[in-house]
Amino acid sequence: MIIKPRPLGASYLDPAALAEDKKNCIKIGPCGVGEKAIYLNSFYLDRVFYVQYTEIRRIFKRVAMSKGGFTGKGLFGSIPYLVVQFKDGTEKQCNFKIEDRVDQVLAIIHERFPDMPVHSKEAERKLAEAEAAERAKYLKELTPEAESSVHTLEDAKKVLTARPEVSRVLAFTAKQKRTLDSIHPTYRLLAVAILIAAILCASWGFRVWMQEGLKTGGLYVLGGFAFIFFVISSQVLPTGRNNKRYGEECYKEALKDMKALLGGGLGYPVPVPYAHPIVIDRMIRAIRQGRAVTVEESMDVVKADLKALNPSVTVSQKEYDEVVVVKPLFTVNDYA
Repeated sequence: MIIKPRPLGASYLDPAALAEDKKNCIKIGPCGVGEKAIYLNSFYLDRVFYVQYTEIRRIFKRVAMSKGGFTGKGLFGSIPYLVVQFKDGTEKQCNFKIEDRVDQVLAIIHERFPDMPVHSKEAERKLAEAEAAERAKYLKELTPEAESSVHTLEDAKKVLTARPEVSRVLAFTAKQKRTLDSIHPTYRLLAVAILIAAILCASWGFRVWMQEGLKTGGLYVLGGFAFIFFVISSQVLPTGRNNKRYGEECYKEALKDMKALLGGGLGYPVPVPYAHPIVIDRMIRAIRQGRAVTVEESMDVVKADLKALNPSVTVSQKEYDEVVVVKPLFTVNDYA
């Protein structure tokens, strides 16, 4: 290990076990999920702390919104955090750039430790209220055709939940493709121009520094590096993993894996590009609420609901959690 992680909490691993666990941990964003501990980031460095699972009371996602959060608006303007709450009540909050990565961490934790809460207390309360409100809308009795549609969708969901990572990757690559496609070429050219100008400014500053001293040249150096870091952090610069071609290739590969899982997709009740457990849950919900009877009708309802959502729409936490995952699946395909 280049940097030995520092323990948080009362317990710690012996050096050999720590080295082995960190080496084999699943790296997701700035954090890592090991067999014995979860590895957390500082503001600048990845996986420099660790917490044994026996020290954790609950672990959950916190989202800072531009407006309103889960109580209202700003649906897609979010800053995601992974929050680890210790048994003594203290918390460690880790910032992520991509919200899906937080969801991946929580999904793995929930899979390995089903009894560990993966929502905050407030989120659990809101989810319970949303669940009760949702069930209140269900029909007391379904028609035989509607009941058959529900059974068909439930069987389809079992295929996906047997290998959840395939659906997660499909949703992630769809969102990634959507983001990369939305970056206008002009912005990329502008970012490259600013980067070149910043490098020239910093280089000129070093030259002046050598000739006239730090007081004069240092301003050019600081200004140049400030703009260099600004452009890099904007994530607009075209790189090997930040361009439309890369996003398209990743998405096509994810579709290929999904088709392989579904045996080509023929006979599967949900189109391959939309094959995700959350999509199927929303389809079943539409049938149970009496808004659809057949599988095809329920898919149309799901599409209409997602189309109607935008940053000005008020949503519940449960709705938010679902929409941020599956809406990109539909937008990258223009709801076809």
